[in-house]
Amino acid sequence: MNAIKLEIEGLYILEPRIFEDERGYFFESFNQARFEELIGEKVYFCQDNESYSHKNVLRGLHFQAPPFAQGKLVRVTQGAVLDVAVDIRTNSPTYGQYAAVMLSGENKRQFWIPSGFAHGFVTLEDQTVFNYKCTNLYHKESEGGLNWNDAVLGIDWGLTEPPLLSDKDTVEHDFHTFKSPF
Repeated sequence: MNAIKLEIEGLYILEPRIFEDERGYFFESFNQARFEELIGEKVYFCQDNESYSHKNVLRGLHFQAPPFAQGKLVRVTQGAVLDVAVDIRTNSPTYGQYAAVMLSGENKRQFWIPSGFAHGFVTLEDQTVFNYKCTNLYHKESEGGLNWNDAVLGIDWGLTEPPLLSDKDTVEHDFHTFKSPF
């Protein structure tokens, strides 16, 4: 596995070593020791989640506040997404900046997003299956979010039509009035 450190501190793209032949392929999708070696910190995962979405579904931008904050290791097993992480760590020099990564069943990349980031994605294909490992259990009272289309953040989702949103994702906070818990 190879790690690509992004410009925003703490964010990494992980690329597996894939063995392919006429039968198909094989790769190690997760190795705790190697993962910790690559990102340089100890991480404990306690919950795995999976979502299935049609094309043009946008989920996010979500986070959980401390002490229930979550780091996430995300990947797509089928389909494709544009995955986005927004830095909401108030003492960070990249506060309010975002990174966007293309994840797909084909490229088999993973994206490590530590706590202190709002996270979201838009699906680029029908029948997209999105998986993520979390460092803390879901805690409803700690949920928070930012507007996916906030002008201050200026995220380029690459949309050509309005996305499909949940009710929750239409009423999140604007960044200019947001008080980060991180």
